[in-house]
Amino acid sequence: MTPPQPSRRHLLGAGLGTVAAAAAPATAAASSHQHPHADRLRFADDGTFRVVQFNDTQDSHRTDVRTIELIERTLDQEEPGFVVVNGDVVNGDMETERQVQQAYHNVVLPMEERRIPWAITFGNHDEDSAPVTGMTEPRIRAFLGGYRWYVGSTADGVRGDSNQVLRIRSRSSRRTAFALWLLDSGRYSPETIAGQAVEEYTYETIHSDQVDWYRRTSLELQGRSPAPMPGLMFFHIPLWEFRHMWFGSPTGSTEADHEAAVVKHGIVGERNEREYTAQFNPGLFHTALERGDVKGMFCGHDHVNDYVGDYFGIQLGYGPGTGFGTYGLEGEEVHRMRGARVFDLDESHEDVLVGTRTVFASDFGIDLSPDPQPLEHPAPVGR
Repeated sequence: MTPPQPSRRHLLGAGLGTVAAAAAPATAAASSHQHPHADRLRFADDGTFRVVQFNDTQDSHRTDVRTIELIERTLDQEEPGFVVVNGDVVNGDMETERQVQQAYHNVVLPMEERRIPWAITFGNHDEDSAPVTGMTEPRIRAFLGGYRWYVGSTADGVRGDSNQVLRIRSRSSRRTAFALWLLDSGRYSPETIAGQAVEEYTYETIHSDQVDWYRRTSLELQGRSPAPMPGLMFFHIPLWEFRHMWFGSPTGSTEADHEAAVVKHGIVGERNEREYTAQFNPGLFHTALERGDVKGMFCGHDHVNDYVGDYFGIQLGYGPGTGFGTYGLEGEEVHRMRGARVFDLDESHEDVLVGTRTVFASDFGIDLSPDPQPLEHPAPVGR
């Protein structure tokens, strides 16, 4: 079945030409343990740690040069200890396996060059080229596994190909002090469910086995401690609770509802399109609320939203779209919201999460003109 793909998701640059690249392994074994290099995640001597979230770089093997510049400038300014590329790393415009490899290479090379640990969550577009290129999500993960600073893996027996928890060690010992949860929110919903057409909401969501895996793993992380292990959670497609927070309730939808919600939930940032979520609510938010460990859930998918707020003790927020090769705002403002989200952690802080903020291409003086600026000669993939 060809998955439904709304037109707003198809404002993408066309893939051009071919690029020489190293061959990727054909398969990848799922793993429930941490990547060997994940041990690099550790709070600094002053007790701090910084995470950067990039979202929706979403381009072909000739990535827009400004996407790469934004990634590089953000890394140089923020000096994070970890980077998550939170879904839709590439689009579906490539025609060969090597082109897909090149598209990923363009995005992850800035972290490799700076020796910053990184991982990805898969979005709805990452596997779009697979019918032509053969680059399924397991094959993509196998390819990424060749990078020195990649710390990605995925849990055994759980739906999806990018479910994992990364542990940040304490500055003073090998004990875990904070958790980074990465979940695979899927791709597209089926066209029919129980014989009924799915006419509007065309995206997948996190499933019950993933929620169960999170709950079990959360309990394991807590162990004998009286308090659960604090953490952040990243996935590509938003939950229904994001919309509920914006309007202050599941039923609200007016500007007055939102104005009240701003006060109640401390919402800051922009919402320039609705939350394109799934047909069903998976119960992940309620499970996290019961566990009391996740301090924030952050998504992408809707490129021109960047809001964040406190929804009953859990921060819900967007990372703005990072890529210049995909849809943005209208007209001359198309690239105004290209950016990244930054998270500041402090081991001595009660919740560890001190705060989160956004940085934008405009902060660095990057050219925001509408015309595309694809790479002429991407850096070769050989490592």
